Amino acid sequence: MITPPGRRRRVGVASSVADMDEQRGPGAGPPERWRTGGPPRWWRQGPPGWSRRADGREDGLESAGRVRWPWPSTVLFTAFVLIGSGFADHAQAGERVALDPLGRVLLLLSGAVLLWRWRHPVAVLWGTVAAVLLYLGAGYPYGPVLLTVVVACFAAVASGRRYAAWAATGTLWAGHLLTVHVLYRWLPPSGDDAAPWTEEIVVATWVVALLSVSELARVRREQWARERAERARAERRRADEERLRIARELHDVLAHSISVINVQAGVGLALLDSDPEQARTALTTIKAKSKEALGEVRQVLDTLRAPGTAPRTPAPGLDRLPELAEQAASAGLAVTVEGEPPRLPPGADLAAFRIVQEALTNVVRHSGSREARVRVERRDGRLRLLVDDDGPATGADAGGTGNGLAGMRERAAALGGTIEAGTRPDGGFRVLAVLPIETEEDR
Repeated sequence: MITPPGRRRRVGVASSVADMDEQRGPGAGPPERWRTGGPPRWWRQGPPGWSRRADGREDGLESAGRVRWPWPSTVLFTAFVLIGSGFADHAQAGERVALDPLGRVLLLLSGAVLLWRWRHPVAVLWGTVAAVLLYLGAGYPYGPVLLTVVVACFAAVASGRRYAAWAATGTLWAGHLLTVHVLYRWLPPSGDDAAPWTEEIVVATWVVALLSVSELARVRREQWARERAERARAERRRADEERLRIARELHDVLAHSISVINVQAGVGLALLDSDPEQARTALTTIKAKSKEALGEVRQVLDTLRAPGTAPRTPAPGLDRLPELAEQAASAGLAVTVEGEPPRLPPGADLAAFRIVQEALTNVVRHSGSREARVRVERRDGRLRLLVDDDGPATGADAGGTGNGLAGMRERAAALGGTIEAGTRPDGGFRVLAVLPIETEEDR
């Protein structure tokens, strides 16, 4: 069902207001249009555009989920009906009953009720039909009074009350047939004849055209609503994917460095009294790793603050495996690298590097082995990354979050690859990543 224009913007406007509140930060207070003071509530429902402050209040009402009052169009329709009927009265003098106060009241009511056409479309439609039937039954001049039924019918169909619109329009036509072909003998003006049936065919054609145009407008509004909903879902999906990407990147950036810092801090504390020189070396390693981690985190945050700009430093790739082995060695883990890493696209290169980095981080945290082997192979357009250690698992907690394997699987799945991780038959642990990538040499 399609809702009126003011109501259908409720979710989008509310979410944008929430985003603005978030950017304003805590303690900044509500938006200006929600603060106390200013015109009273009844004044906010006056004609929009009288002042900038009134327009701001109208926006506030829309964001609160209320339907804006269609004052301008209602005044325009009512004035057109009254003025046009006045001209019709002069043109049909002697043929129809002259407009009197009752006729003008019926014209005014049929136009004034259009003010509620978006809030109560069915009631407004039946009200205009009743007013028009009374107007025609009283013998007043034909004129633009039927415009009020047209507007009310269009609003009802656009609001999703199609069956009510069909029933009300059919009732109006049936009432008109009854008036001009049966009851005309007893209704004013006296001496009136039955209307020709050719006129009824014209009236029926206009009724069908009105309903068809209204249905077309309803279908278009529903289509636009579906497109807006689909765009909103796509934006949410992109936001979720970006949030997961940032979470993976921050986890992978910090996990390895924090693990090294944790190990070196333990070494420094243990040797602080017995071997001050070794403790100094551990503290130097902690300082270097913390500086490196801060730099990588700053690079990720700079990307968030300035989307679309190129990063200041290149993203890490498999060409930094020797550097990664040296970092692991500073944490007491000897890493052997086998195979020559191929040249990969930046996204695949970064994913492969982060997978190896996380695998080595898990060895530092959870394995009793102080040796690990990294093998890089390229077979049939697939990159195989194999990380082995001889275990056993220590069960020690090094401050991990438990998201390492999940992050590796997400990175591999994003490239259409797989991750296999588990205990080997000889008691060690193995991580195997298979990434179906296209190398730069292949392109």
